[in-house]
Amino acid sequence: MKKRKVISGNKPGFFRFKKNRRGYLVTNDLGFFHQLSGAEFRNYVNGTLNKDSGLYAALAGDFFIKGFFGLRDAANRYRNRYHYLHHGPTLHIIVATLRCNYKCVYCQANRRDAALREYDMSGSTARNTVDRIFECPENSITIEFQGGEPLLNWPVVKFIIEYARKKNAAAKKDLRIAMVTNLSLMTEKIYDFLVAKNVSICTSLDGPENIHNRNRPWPRNNSYKATTGWIGKIRREEARRDKAGEKDYIHKVAALVTVTRYSLKNINKVIDEYVKYGFRFIHIRRLSLLGFSGGAARNVIGYTAEEFISAWKKAMDYIILLNLKGTVFGERGALIFLQKILRPSDPGYLDIRSPCGAGVGQWAYNYNGKVYTCDEARTLEDETFLLGDVNKDDYQRIASCPKIKTALLSSTLENFSCDECVYKPYCGTCPVLNYVLYGTIFPQIRATDSCKIHSAMLDYLFEKMQDRGIADIFKMWVRTAF
Repeated sequence: MKKRKVISGNKPGFFRFKKNRRGYLVTNDLGFFHQLSGAEFRNYVNGTLNKDSGLYAALAGDFFIKGFFGLRDAANRYRNRYHYLHHGPTLHIIVATLRCNYKCVYCQANRRDAALREYDMSGSTARNTVDRIFECPENSITIEFQGGEPLLNWPVVKFIIEYARKKNAAAKKDLRIAMVTNLSLMTEKIYDFLVAKNVSICTSLDGPENIHNRNRPWPRNNSYKATTGWIGKIRREEARRDKAGEKDYIHKVAALVTVTRYSLKNINKVIDEYVKYGFRFIHIRRLSLLGFSGGAARNVIGYTAEEFISAWKKAMDYIILLNLKGTVFGERGALIFLQKILRPSDPGYLDIRSPCGAGVGQWAYNYNGKVYTCDEARTLEDETFLLGDVNKDDYQRIASCPKIKTALLSSTLENFSCDECVYKPYCGTCPVLNYVLYGTIFPQIRATDSCKIHSAMLDYLFEKMQDRGIADIFKMWVRTAF
């Protein structure tokens, strides 16, 4: 730890705290934390710490003591944690079609029947979408295809990829392209094109065959076999490239799981499925409660925040045990929080930031050219978070929409009771989800399910970090970041 020269003084600086089983956890706005015993906490608060002690030096070095040189260091760290506020959107989500051939029980995208081509993006809208994206001043850009199922409108998806690559030959941005697909319509020809254009693939794998097919039914076909067949093929391509020494390609496969009531009690079997197919992490995500999952289906596939927390803790215990036995595997929700806790800069996960990524970190482009603050906002099918239209507005006009300021204000934790919470430096809130669930973008945050879940996850992580062996596992996750 870098030591900073301390001026005489023993008064505590600004901090937040929480009593736990081991004493008191203290944090500050720079993201530093310390676990103190009851006696250490009382001495710290009362200004009676021994100035020659290692604890005093550690607290002073992490800006928990008033009166020190190093304000420039503190300011630099603060800027690093909020560097994203000095940039425009880097993630650009394109919905090339709302059509889908699956009937997923939790779909948040408000899918349309595969035969309804009026929900496809046109060629002219696709061109205008790419033009708006390249008007963005950022040097780093990610284009991500979401759905519906993008491969149902493959000609337009293919055009966007080719047109973006062509424009980038002149723009010379750090351009990454990704596709979220159920893989059911993948062909050798399409796959070879994606490999050639270095497009990464993300799919959904909800667990063993019985759970996956129940969550993600494909009428008259087996969705599990379609997904895992292509996962295996892409894995073999990754192995070939690794063997050939190609380390910088991004054409890799990732997978996401959505936890329904069906999988909640079988979460370890879901984890085993991810280990089986060579994934190094799993993101155990609760239902979004947007789209279909927030309607009548919620009573069939949903669960309480407490039930989810219990399942997540069970999963984490199992994952830690796997690591202790030699299998390197992590949980991405935990990883995101651990990156925030153990690193000086934000990991870039837009959903848990203060303010969040809506409007400043990402834009979502619907099939009809309408631009929203984020993909969650796009699924609402109303204009609450609508920023503009690529067929009518240029980048500057869209970026100047006052709704972006509203999204920022309604996801800045200083505007809520969260400002008093010990976990404030690591947490965030989603204004879209708040709007859908509570009818306001300024709800009583501490009473929301999101707050309950985030707090429980952070309680668990800080408790486990007191075990040196588990702390080393967590540090390894952060160091390698999978």
